[in-house]
Amino acid sequence: MSVDLSVSLGRLRLPNPVLVASGTFGYARELEGVIDFTKLGGIIPKTVTAAPRIGNPPPRTVETPSGLLNSIGLDNDGIDYFIEHHLPYLTELGTPIIANIAGKSKSEFIEMASKIGEQPGLAAVELNISCPNVAGGIDFATNPFDTEEIIAGCRKVCPYPLIAKLTPMVSKIEIMVEAAQSGGADAVSLCNTFPAMALNWRRAKPILGNGMGGLSGPAIKPMVLRLVWLAAQANLLPIIAVGGIATIDDVMEFLVAGASAVQIGTATFYDPTASIKIIHELPQAIGLLNQSSVRGVIGLAHRK
Repeated sequence: MSVDLSVSLGRLRLPNPVLVASGTFGYARELEGVIDFTKLGGIIPKTVTAAPRIGNPPPRTVETPSGLLNSIGLDNDGIDYFIEHHLPYLTELGTPIIANIAGKSKSEFIEMASKIGEQPGLAAVELNISCPNVAGGIDFATNPFDTEEIIAGCRKVCPYPLIAKLTPMVSKIEIMVEAAQSGGADAVSLCNTFPAMALNWRRAKPILGNGMGGLSGPAIKPMVLRLVWLAAQANLLPIIAVGGIATIDDVMEFLVAGASAVQIGTATFYDPTASIKIIHELPQAIGLLNQSSVRGVIGLAHRK
């Protein structure tokens, strides 16, 4: 049976629902020769900021028993460098490219959205309003008014589909998704990492140089699955699930829970080909549910 893997998230069209998450795939050059980029549903390169950032002090990552704790601090060379040196390469890879931007203020988000919106060849822009490793960043996504204002401002100046990357650190995720919808977002990413920390008790001090960071990997998957389920029940915006996704079973759980697409993040670090393996297994998994397309699977658990 032929299976249609294409998905639509508002105005965003993807050849399949498997994306690689920002911050885990570099600017794609790092994986050149390892995987076939054209097989991916899309690439979300590393977050860029208005000005270059040196990031947080090392150590920046630490493994936990069930995931990865990181505090990179949005280390990057700034949006102008991204546009000049990375974007031309990315837009020639033959797969949808979703730029990811983060601002220190509402006005900075809007300025960056305007600048990136003038560049040709992108599929969408993901607004990182929820990074837990940067002072102030997480505040935007915990306040529905800030969330709506940032997205609305970016919507006015950027023609591309907008994806709001939300934080899990709210009491009702539906309120934040509704705010994103009111601001004009095309979709939401659920969700960014969970604030966490690790201690070296022998030295009586935190392991990460910044003290605290964001937890990703298998530990957060059940919590993200709950957020996706709740957001899907609200039936507001298309959802891109991100958090602990490493296998075809993980992907299928999120799809039937209501996600229209997924992002592979931490799994890429230990298996750079994880996303390609999942895409290869996707048609058979969809067929097991007696469906002929990804669209037939999305939200299936809500229809039972």
